[in-house]
Amino acid sequence: MRKIASLLKRLALFLSWLPFITSAQADALTVGQPAPQFQLKAQDGNEISLTSRQGKGWTVLYFYPKAGTPGCTTQACAFRDAIQAIRSQNAEVYGISTDEVQDLLNFHQKHKLSFTLLSDPDASVTEAYGVKMPVLKMAKRWTFIIDPALMIRQIDDDVDPALDAQRVAETLNQLQAAH
Repeated sequence: MRKIASLLKRLALFLSWLPFITSAQADALTVGQPAPQFQLKAQDGNEISLTSRQGKGWTVLYFYPKAGTPGCTTQACAFRDAIQAIRSQNAEVYGISTDEVQDLLNFHQKHKLSFTLLSDPDASVTEAYGVKMPVLKMAKRWTFIIDPALMIRQIDDDVDPALDAQRVAETLNQLQAAH
């Protein structure tokens, strides 16, 4: 009888974690896959869609948890400072968080950012890219590099906020040399 009770406890524990395990696996994107399409509002209120980037160059999507926090500020300012090196490689940068448009506008203006921030208030895009934090409506800090055909060419899930922009510039150079 004790063995059955112990087995049932383990089964209940496993089943309680099952939704988290399956959703993490179901959402896992891989290099070479088409990037999930989206349309989001930018900090200035304009609608931006990924499909508008098709054939126009490389796209860098970096997901971050919350505008104005120390790590996110460090990362955004690093992209601001490296934007010319990235754009010289025919690439555009978009920062995506679940923050509201007004919060993004304030963050954008305060730090004089020179690239677009996108608001994903319902976390649908964050979820489509598999970077939503469990339980919280926030993104993990991940960076995706997408080619002009909108195929994922690089996924970085171990992002250092201070070094991300430089790593992106170097990776773009390597990816473009290989194409």
